[in-house]
Amino acid sequence: MTVTRADTLCELLAGVDPGNDRPFLLDADGGVTHTYADAARRSSQLAHALAARGAAPGERVAMQATKSPEALMVYLACARAGYVLVPMNTGYTADEVAHLVGDAHPAVVLDDAALASLATEADGCPDVFDTYPAGPDDLAAILYTSGTTGKPKGAMLSQRNLASNSATLAGLWGFGDGDVLLHALPIFHTHGLFVATNCSIANESPMVFLERFDADEVLRALPRCTVMMGVPTFYTRLLAHPGFDRERCAAMRLFVSGSAPLLASVHDEFRDRTGHAILERYGMTETSMLTSNPLDGDRRAGTVGFPLPGVDVRVVGDDGASLDAGVVGGVEVRGPNVFAGYWGRPELTATEFTVDGWFRTGDVGTFDADGYLHLVGRSKDLIITGGLNVYPKEVEDVVDAIPGVLESAVVGVPDPDFGEAVVAVVVASGDGPLDAARLRTSAREHLAPFKVPKRVFVVDALPRNAMGKVEKALLRRQFAEQDGDPR
Repeated sequence: MTVTRADTLCELLAGVDPGNDRPFLLDADGGVTHTYADAARRSSQLAHALAARGAAPGERVAMQATKSPEALMVYLACARAGYVLVPMNTGYTADEVAHLVGDAHPAVVLDDAALASLATEADGCPDVFDTYPAGPDDLAAILYTSGTTGKPKGAMLSQRNLASNSATLAGLWGFGDGDVLLHALPIFHTHGLFVATNCSIANESPMVFLERFDADEVLRALPRCTVMMGVPTFYTRLLAHPGFDRERCAAMRLFVSGSAPLLASVHDEFRDRTGHAILERYGMTETSMLTSNPLDGDRRAGTVGFPLPGVDVRVVGDDGASLDAGVVGGVEVRGPNVFAGYWGRPELTATEFTVDGWFRTGDVGTFDADGYLHLVGRSKDLIITGGLNVYPKEVEDVVDAIPGVLESAVVGVPDPDFGEAVVAVVVASGDGPLDAARLRTSAREHLAPFKVPKRVFVVDALPRNAMGKVEKALLRRQFAEQDGDPR
């Protein structure tokens, strides 16, 4: 099987054809629930039903629905009909949904009840639909960012953005005949909706399509799969399962992790338990994927690998000049995967791109001497204490390596003397009591004094969003005026 190369998402989905009887969706036991032909017929019916509700090429279809084959078929229907999909996080409140709907002005809005009604209407629609001849620059989707520093903003992703990235990844990660993807990710996010799904479709591969991550179900499905894409939480939960071992992974060729940093300790434990080195990659809502550790070669824990083919990545200083390897600066990118801008926000779009066309990711990182990209945090997470810069990831790496620490998050909080104080929020490993004073003493052995956490808080768990990212804005608010835990 040759990976489909396409200029548009519509072309990438060419395998969704009424004449293609290859398996498309499987259950955890390997049973075929949908073929590609089934997907072609059902997405055609749904495209007709959406048109009857007022959708037209270029108009938005917003969806906040539980993950299901039918919800996935709506995505395919939108792609084939030229509708612009606006997927919404299933955890959003009514007020948050109202804001997104008011911003995107969709022709159709689907929640679970509306999707069930649409599905009934679609049953009576024709099962053939002429694919809309979308151009490479036509919009395919609007994905709203998490909005941790303000109201969510919609990233406009074009047909070219999604097609180019999916085809590149499917080729880079070696998709071929016999591959079966284990899909346990949500489909309101770029990771599950575009990276995972589109890589499979580009190769006309089947997916074991699980409604959510459940360790027991994943273990049942693993012997029938070859590739799994997940967030770090998936892998820590698998490692905590007594039935997860090398034998369960015998059929697997690749585990991919993203959407949040993977702890080096998890990477090492996973390799020791299974013989597989997790492949970590880097991307964001506005760009899909940007870099990847190699399929063949050294997958280095704590790094996100090399720029993807056709994607340019640079690290720059405050003056915009490129920095040498080993020097920390802002990460900027350009390529066919980079979004067109923010929906209805031309003033914001203008500030997020440089005059020579590079997108400012807001991430801070450095290339090592071998060309691997290391991310040290977000620019908004940079701590300036006493006029000196502290990058949270550097401190977290040291704290995480201290015996008794499972994981940590380092944030800056207001301080009358230093402007900001370095604060560590720590989860204990459970191997014994965690002493904050000892932790600070250990950190001093590896960090300059100004980088050592001035306060330490021990918590049961770090707050995370739906994709496993630590919510540092919440931690900053929570611990802004608290004294450190004396334990």
